[in-house]
Amino acid sequence: MLSLFKRSVSVLLTIVLLVSLSAVSLAVTSTDLDAAIADTAAYVYSTVKDPQVGSIGGEWAVMGLARSGYAVPGQYYQDYYATAEKYVEACKGVLHQKKYTEYSRVTLALTAIGKDPTNVAGYNLLTPLGDYDKTIWQGLNGPIWALIALDAGNYAMPKNPAAKTQATRAMYVQRILDCQLSDGGWSLFGGTSAAVSGDQVSDPDITGMALQALAKYQDRTDVKKATDEALACMSAKQNEKGGFSSWGTPNSESIVQILVALAELGIPLDDARFVKNGQTLLDNLMTYYLPGKGFQHTVDGSGSNQMATEQALYGLIAAQRLRDGKLSLYRMSDALKIGVSASTGPTKGAGLEGKNADVLAVPITKPGTTFDDITYTDEITAIEALAARGIITGKTATTFDPDATMTRAEFASIIVRALGLVPKANIVFSDFESTEWYAPYVGTANTYGIVTGKSVTGFDPQGTITRQEAAVMVTRAAKLCGLDTVMDSGAIRDVLAQFGDYVTSADWARPSLAFCYSQDILSQTALTIKPLEPIKRSEVAQMLFNLLGIANLL
Repeated sequence: MLSLFKRSVSVLLTIVLLVSLSAVSLAVTSTDLDAAIADTAAYVYSTVKDPQVGSIGGEWAVMGLARSGYAVPGQYYQDYYATAEKYVEACKGVLHQKKYTEYSRVTLALTAIGKDPTNVAGYNLLTPLGDYDKTIWQGLNGPIWALIALDAGNYAMPKNPAAKTQATRAMYVQRILDCQLSDGGWSLFGGTSAAVSGDQVSDPDITGMALQALAKYQDRTDVKKATDEALACMSAKQNEKGGFSSWGTPNSESIVQILVALAELGIPLDDARFVKNGQTLLDNLMTYYLPGKGFQHTVDGSGSNQMATEQALYGLIAAQRLRDGKLSLYRMSDALKIGVSASTGPTKGAGLEGKNADVLAVPITKPGTTFDDITYTDEITAIEALAARGIITGKTATTFDPDATMTRAEFASIIVRALGLVPKANIVFSDFESTEWYAPYVGTANTYGIVTGKSVTGFDPQGTITRQEAAVMVTRAAKLCGLDTVMDSGAIRDVLAQFGDYVTSADWARPSLAFCYSQDILSQTALTIKPLEPIKRSEVAQMLFNLLGIANLL
């Protein structure tokens, strides 16, 4: 019944906020801002339960929570640090061969929680930022974030003996200045040899980031001049509702980057240059807000988006810090002091006490794996985390196909790999040959009681798995992981009663569905179960990621 109460409160809050946001002359009050930060931080904390090394569901969530003042248990940050150590160790200190923003992003998160980026599993994550040529390879993002990361902790410029060109802060500042476009702003590759026609028009996201990087160098005449030109450019590009567009589409992330830029520069958000028809950047950003659910990427009804939410959270924090006269978002001398003390909880990744001895945490073997088609997929963190461990793969090297369905054979293989079980065939089923690639996985999953056949001798390996079937198999896997999966009939009924279509689920699936929802393996934010629908590849990834997190196997 508690979940029903929570949902009713959330719906009521949504209605109240939407009514209050509907006015044309919206003015976000200090109370509104503080409430939105608390609500969004709570949402991020509840959705990013086990932050990974990654741009979404990772460092930005950790940094936002750490800078928000929201009451997060220290263990949360200790667990993230343990995850980061494992990741860095698996990479042997090389987070990426070309994208050096990886080092900057992790450095920012570590700085925000009081950890030392110069010694993570024995590796100095700042050293790569001393390589000028490699840092600027990926466009303007490289020098921008190198400066922001280094300045956040007032770190000395690292010496990189392997660098062809040893970097200095002045070189990165100059690189940004050299790439400024004729209209006053910046784009990712504008001003470089890699520029194409579209790069000659400034982009609010990159311009905002460039201004954030230059904020601490306003004592330089050339930097101040470039800053003023960029602010004039962005003022002209701001739309009549107070927002910004990127690639022709109004979106919340573009607003955030300009908002953070103003805050880093110490410019009030009600500065006349950035108020259009009475609407400030903050006013416009709040039109993307979904109380209790984070923020949207666009206001087209597509719903909450994790990337938009994480960026909005730190944008709101930047506004609050500016209002309160605190150090800015990226001036972190007031960062949390979590330190480097050992975790007080169970060893990260060691599993639960009652797990089957054969169930093991799967190590990271393919760090940095991602796919081009998952950027705006809610399950991106889960997909990347499982892919980094070789648990799940893409349809091609660059595509995951998140909305595709999954066969029973594919599911069996993924769940066996997720639990670290050793694949070995058995000959229970007669509807496929023992030489099939999936035979050892089906055999292993069957041996451990995770999957059964459609009949005594038939497994139906190419059959599409439904949402209720997935719930049953994941629940069986959870039992192997040491979780108590037994629920009494009253508890099952209470959990499932909140879903209007629970009666369409099979009796045999209901205990497992209730368990998965009660443990947040399946999200209770959904309004329906859709038990008979085929489950999507992205949904399978999220279920297994959630299970592994709860079972302490990540």
